[in-house]
Amino acid sequence: MGCLCWRGVIKIPKRTDTNQTAIVKALRQIGCSVFPTHEIGHGFPDIAVGYIGKDGTRRTALVEIKDGTLPPSRKKLTPDEKLFHFGWRGEAVIVYSVDEAVAYFTREKP
Repeated sequence: MGCLCWRGVIKIPKRTDTNQTAIVKALRQIGCSVFPTHEIGHGFPDIAVGYIGKDGTRRTALVEIKDGTLPPSRKKLTPDEKLFHFGWRGEAVIVYSVDEAVAYFTREKP
């Protein structure tokens, strides 16, 4: 894994979950806009997803992606992720598979 250096700040590229590419592709196929945010760090979720709710309103959700095929100990949120999700007042969700991600964005919103 290489490091990036910009203005004296060393930045180590963040790993992505093995299912992130498939989840992003599936969400784009159902009409969502997806922006990768996994390199922000500090517990910030992996992707920002824009979509149109069933009522026609534009919405954004922050999505933390975990690989559902891993053992439970490897699917846990990091301490920073827990703090982020606890304190975030907007829409945020944790998904473990393509099917779960698609189901979340196609279900009826309150």
